[in-house]
Amino acid sequence: MKILVTGGAGFIGSAVVRHIIEQTSDSVVNVDKLTYAGNLESLATISNDARYAFEQADICDRAALDAIFAAHQPDCVMHLAAESHVDRSITGPADFIETNIVGTYVLLEAARSYWNGLDAERKAAFRFHHISTDEVYGDLPHPDEVGTDPALLPLFTETTSYAPSSPYSASKASSDHLVRAWLRTYGFPTIVTNCSNNYGPYHFPEKLIPLVILNALDGKALPVYGKGDQIRDWLYVEDHARALYRVVTKGTVGETYNIGGHNEKQNIQVVQIICDLLDEMVPKSGSYREQITYVSDRPGHDRRYAIDASKISAELNWQPEETFESGIRKTVEWYLTHRQWVDNIRNGAYQSWIAQQYENR
Repeated sequence: MKILVTGGAGFIGSAVVRHIIEQTSDSVVNVDKLTYAGNLESLATISNDARYAFEQADICDRAALDAIFAAHQPDCVMHLAAESHVDRSITGPADFIETNIVGTYVLLEAARSYWNGLDAERKAAFRFHHISTDEVYGDLPHPDEVGTDPALLPLFTETTSYAPSSPYSASKASSDHLVRAWLRTYGFPTIVTNCSNNYGPYHFPEKLIPLVILNALDGKALPVYGKGDQIRDWLYVEDHARALYRVVTKGTVGETYNIGGHNEKQNIQVVQIICDLLDEMVPKSGSYREQITYVSDRPGHDRRYAIDASKISAELNWQPEETFESGIRKTVEWYLTHRQWVDNIRNGAYQSWIAQQYENR
């Protein structure tokens, strides 16, 4: 197959592209606008492969998309291009509305026009896989509200009602609805996946895990929102890439699949685990835990996310290979050995953003 991947220079997108080129015989057309979070260095290991092609384009640009579909004739689309940082959506929601809602609409229409022109066999095999987030569901009851009995702690399922809390999650919810509407109205063959929090190599440094690793090494404060008791289900990005490929190749049109790591952790626990790993790998006088600093909580901060991934396990035989303990160790080790990748993207604009978000609270 030839797979068109939007946002293939981003964190999850680049993991998907690397997985396809390194682990399958399929080809990839990577369509990425290369915003602040798009980094072609994340694809250096496969960029010269004959099965890989890159097109710099905005998914809001219909003419550019039409030209790309015509030139490359893909067999399916994996749509990952999105503005994805909640904090940025709070201070500047316009980009999220434009990319996540308008961009998804433009891409759907370009893909549908292309699909309508395919012969019957290729048209029947075509898939449009929309990659989304568990944040569209809002949040779940926290153990301090209902107790710690696992039976009292619900999980997000594929039928959980949408209740987004942030401009980011609202824009992703909107795009999910568009994708399902194009299936219902036009018969366009779509599949949706909703994932939990990803972590791993090549993660942009403003997200929690890489921020903590890098700030710790630099002797800076490790900012934790509120009490740090927000719970997330952590999914190693390479496990997610395997799941996404399984869905686009084996999933059923019209279905939704939730993808989670079975790793619920409070944010403060994640920070402490990273500190302990750094104490082991890069020891210093005193513990890195001494750098933990609590800052004002984020507006509308969801308290708990947790995914029920039983459907994708039962129907597509996917399970995560990494535990949080194995995955976070691999992640810390990667950042310790790839400082040049980090240094190349920690420019002045990034530093200003960090100061705005954390240091002034």
